[in-house]
Amino acid sequence: MRDDPAPGQMDFVRNSISRIRGRSRRCLLTGTLTGLLLLLSGSPALPDPTGGALARGSAYMGIGVLAHDGTFDTAPPPPRASQIEGVDVSSYQGDVDWPALWGGGTRWAYTKATEGTYYTNPYFTQQYDGSYSSGMTRGAYHFATPDTAGGAAQADYFVAHGGGWSKDGKTLPGVLDIEWNPYGDACYGKSKSAMVSWIRDFLDRYRSRTGRDAVIYTATSWWTQCTGNHAGFGTTNPLWIARYASTVGTLPAGWSSYTMWQYTSTGKTVGDHDRFNGSQEKLEDFATG
Repeated sequence: MRDDPAPGQMDFVRNSISRIRGRSRRCLLTGTLTGLLLLLSGSPALPDPTGGALARGSAYMGIGVLAHDGTFDTAPPPPRASQIEGVDVSSYQGDVDWPALWGGGTRWAYTKATEGTYYTNPYFTQQYDGSYSSGMTRGAYHFATPDTAGGAAQADYFVAHGGGWSKDGKTLPGVLDIEWNPYGDACYGKSKSAMVSWIRDFLDRYRSRTGRDAVIYTATSWWTQCTGNHAGFGTTNPLWIARYASTVGTLPAGWSSYTMWQYTSTGKTVGDHDRFNGSQEKLEDFATG
């Protein structure tokens, strides 16, 4: 039997729950609370909202950041005219009201396409094509599960199911979402060197298939924990940093700046909100390659 959480742990849970509200009508508060309590007590996997282990395919960009990073800040970052608002979505959001997001100032979007070599987002077409139709620059991301298949195999699966790139000025390069494992061991059972090799295999294959370097989405604390703060990708792969605070904080080794920043998991309308570190013109240049 587990001991009751300490008061400080309960404060963390309450603060985290307040950040998680609004993610989705599918995420029940009771399930989220149970998940955080299990994480605090050492459970290796997040529960789903109805109980039991989280089902494969259910992960989304930032799921591990919510549970592990602990960098929550009550103050959102101040608006910046030089940064362009974006959003990332997955099957949790279902059919997205893209015109409403466009009307609210969102100008770019990423949609979860795949996970591992076993899952494709059933809402991908509505989300990916809908963002494009609304006028946004759009892209796709892959949730990595290095414990289920090799990096090259997962890159192939991603490209085959919506993760490709075209030089049309409206399609962003694919993203490798590499973060804490929601289904088990934080580093997917890999040593630091093995994790770096897995990431390199994914990135090399993605570039060979598309002609673009994939974006790496991660959190500095995970990168340090699971790659040993490897500095070898900063000169080739753009960084999408995850940190729910008023500043991005320290970046992973190898990167002197970030391309995108996921700054909150409580989007004003739907999904997680993000910023592109540049003007609209820079965003279009980034899409064009």
